[in-house]
Formats: sequence, C-alpha cells, structure tokens
Amino acid sequence: MKRLIKNGVLIDGSGTPGVPGSLAIENGRILALGNIDESGFDDVLDAKGCVIAPGFIDTHSHSDLEVFKEPHLTPKLMQGVTTEVLGQDGISIAPLPPQFISPWRKNLAGLDGDKDDFDWNFHTTANYLKLLEKNGSGTNLCYLVPHGNVRMEAKGLESGIATAAELQGMRDVLQRDLDAGGVGFSTGLIYMPCAYADTNEVTELCKVSAKNNVPFVIHQRSEADTILDSMREVINVGRDSGVWVHFSHFKLCGKNNAHLFDQVLGLLDEAKREGIRVSFDQYPYVAGSTMLGVILPPWVHDGGTDKLLERLASPEARKRMVKDIHTGIQGWDNFVAFAGLDGIFVTSVKTDANKDALGKSLVELGAMRGKDPLDATFDLLYQESNAVGMVDFYGLEEHVKALIARPEMNVCTDGLLGGKPHPRVYGAFARVLGKYVREEKVIPLHEAIRKMTSKPASVFSLKDRGLLKPGYAADVTVFNPDTIIDKGTYQDPRQFPEGILHVLVNGEPAVRDGKPLEKVLKGQVLRK
Repeated sequence: MKRLIKNGVLIDGSGTPGVPGSLAIENGRILALGNIDESGFDDVLDAKGCVIAPGFIDTHSHSDLEVFKEPHLTPKLMQGVTTEVLGQDGISIAPLPPQFISPWRKNLAGLDGDKDDFDWNFHTTANYLKLLEKNGSGTNLCYLVPHGNVRMEAKGLESGIATAAELQGMRDVLQRDLDAGGVGFSTGLIYMPCAYADTNEVTELCKVSAKNNVPFVIHQRSEADTILDSMREVINVGRDSGVWVHFSHFKLCGKNNAHLFDQVLGLLDEAKREGIRVSFDQYPYVAGSTMLGVILPPWVHDGGTDKLLERLASPEARKRMVKDIHTGIQGWDNFVAFAGLDGIFVTSVKTDANKDALGKSLVELGAMRGKDPLDATFDLLYQESNAVGMVDFYGLEEHVKALIARPEMNVCTDGLLGGKPHPRVYGAFARVLGKYVREEKVIPLHEAIRKMTSKPASVFSLKDRGLLKPGYAADVTVFNPDTIIDKGTYQDPRQFPEGILHVLVNGEPAVRDGKPLEKVLKGQVLRK
C-alpha cells in the first residue's frame, strides 16, 4: 500500500520550522518527503492548510487496562496521539503474582479502573505485553516497569525498609521485566507500596535502570510543601545511580507554595549544570487528577486496600484520619490542605449506587449525604472499595506557562479514562497547540511539535519514532494550526478537540477527515 499526504506544511519534529510539501508512505514506513508527484499512489489524503507532523507521544498514560475495554483508545487518537507510555506512577498491571491479585486490583482501581471479565493470571510483564499484542490497540503502546509491582513481588504490601535479600529480589524482578521489553522504571512515592521505600531502595533500583540505559520516571514524594526536599532526593538518586531522571506531571501544588517556584526551577538548572540528565512531562492545566484515596494519611494504606477498608470502618481510625488531615504530617502531600475540600471533585466510582457523586466537590458530597464532607468522603471510599477517582485544583496559570517554555518539558495527558474524567484525557495536546502556541505564543509551533514528538522519543529511546524521516514508522498527525483547540471542560470533559484532520498509526489512518475509524487497530507494542 502506497499512500500520499499532500499539500501540507511539513514540521518534522526536529525543532526546525515547517516547509511546504507532501509525505509518501509505503508499507507502514515513511518513503519520502518534499515535492512528490501524486500519481502511482493507492490512497491520497489532502492536507491543504494543515500541518503534517509526526504522531504525538503521550509519555504519561493510564490506558493500561482501558485498552482491553476500548482498544481503539479514541480519546487519544482524536487529539493526535499515536504512542502511549503505560506503567506509570509505580503502580500498574504487571508484574502481578497470583496471591496479590485481589488486593492489587483494589489498590489500582482508583487510578486505572478495574475489569471483571479479564484474566488477571498473567503474572509477568512479558505475559502482559503479549496480552496487549493479542488484544490489539489503536495506538502504539510501551511499558514502564512499576516500582510498586516489583516491590510487591519481592516483599509484599507491608510497610518497612527492605532487607538486603528483599532488595536483591527487587533488582532481579526489575531486570527480568526490563529484559522483557520495559522502556523504563517508574515509581510514585505518594502511592503504596512505593511510598514505603527509602532513598537507598530507589537508588539501588535506579542503578539497574541506568545499567539498562532506560529512564527513571517518578511521581516524587512531594509536589507541594516539601517539594524542594523531594526534588533534592530525586536529584541525589540521579547523581548516585547515573540514571536519567524524568519527573512525571511536573508542577507545584498549592497557591500557598507559589513563593517556592523560582527555587524549583533553580534546582532543575543546578542538576543540569552538574551533568545530571533531567526531563519532565506536563499536562497544560491548573488541576490534576488521581485516585481519591490519596487524601488519606499514609498509615491508612499500610498492608494494602483490604487493611485500608478495615480502617475506614473503624470510628477510632476515622478520628485519627480527620486529625491528620486537619493538622498535617511532615513530608506528606496533604491534598485537602493545598486544594481544599471545595477544590476536589469526584470523577469516577465503581458502582451505580454512588453515580450521583460524579462531578461533585467533597463539600457538595457532604451536603448531599447530610454529613461532614470528610465523613461522607470516607463513606464513599469504603462503599466503593477505594475505587474512586478525583480532580483537584492545585495551581497557577503562570506556572503552567513557565513550565511549557522549559527545555526539559514534553507534553503528556496523565489521562485517567473512567467516569467523568479530567478534560486532559481528550484535549491536552490540542490545548497546547491552540491555547499556548497560537493564542498566547508561549512557544513557537515547531518547538511545541518537537516537545510532542522527537523529544519524548529520545527520552524513552523509541527508535524510528518521533520524526518525519525516510525509513521511520509512519505515525503521522495532520492538523489545522488555525483552528486546533481543546473543547472539553471540567463539567463536560468528553469532547474531542477541533482541528485534527488525519491521524495515521504505522501508515494506516485511525482518524480520517476528523472522524475516528474505530475498527482500525494498527498500534504495536514497542519494546526496548
């Protein structure tokens, strides 16, 4: 099959401005760029008035389980994403020893959802990747080996510092799963059981990552009050292990912490001067999204979700939770403190019984239930077995712009796909191109495309992706730079953006003339 995309402006992803031209594709690969005679092609797509760019790479995705429910991954393709990086935040699908399936599904549900009609007995990352291939997907998929799963296999779900034998077991599991094709190592140091790890454990595992020349992708311990100490820990890990550090969804939470922003940027500069490799991804919004259970103090999570539910059922434990939330715990990111009960909204639940909570703030939830907001929230988490998602408003618009302009930045969605999701699931990439490039001119168009394509491809060593170049895979996004914009809102997030015309994955249109082709599943599993 020979296919031509004609009459566009080629922006190749390298960071250079665009030039008029066409793009030829044969057998899923880029054949040529430039002035091309359109005769002899089996299919011709017109890109008049549009940019022809490499397909966008979403470096922080939560499609790990969703792909088995909706393989086309339409919300990603409709904003131009052709490759997603799974296995985020240190807690994901694999590896998963059989004795931990039940508690782990509950632990994961608020982040990646759950699925009953799914065979959870795959055990290893190698088998999970094979399941992805068998299932098929609209986008290309690659996988970070998650710290929490590695720790669970070697130590279980209990808190405590790892023994020498347990730490060696973690190293062995991580190496096994990197050998299976993992493109990096992730952790989320606010999520259990990752949060139980000390700096030494993280550093030792990062030495394995460095040896394999893969990045360390981290949701750091604090993005709020103690962010400076948190960043110093991460930078020390990078220095001591030699690993490439990639901060997940980099931001500063809490308007009360705005005075720390210059120091945050200063630490990035300091690491760069020292020769530590540092990058980060960012979604372009002042609100985040994660599992609602993170508002609970760390001790509530000790031992896994079943223990968490026991504590939620205990009036005495609830009193202690309320006290800790109101007074804080040193080193703990207290979401209620930096977002407020009126700035945290329920986005997903597991059962129909609590569907009325969707879109409601925790204050509104309390009013609906006739209870104190925290007590109503504890009830909701208990009734839903902790499988509840949330949106939290944490930040400042000027910080969003400053981070977009940083050289370390690339774009991501961090998209949780269930319930009434954050609008970033549908619009993050289009929002950067429409709001921050065209309207506010924070960065030029060719630089934004580099941050969506070749830059993330270089961080994750995605060979033959991220550039329009002969011989490279034909992942291509065609969009109108004059009209592209996100449409989703927090009240009505499930809206596709405007301005995306065609999206091709491995040479085959998955979006054509602005319409999704949901039976087209040409994505591949990309291994290291």
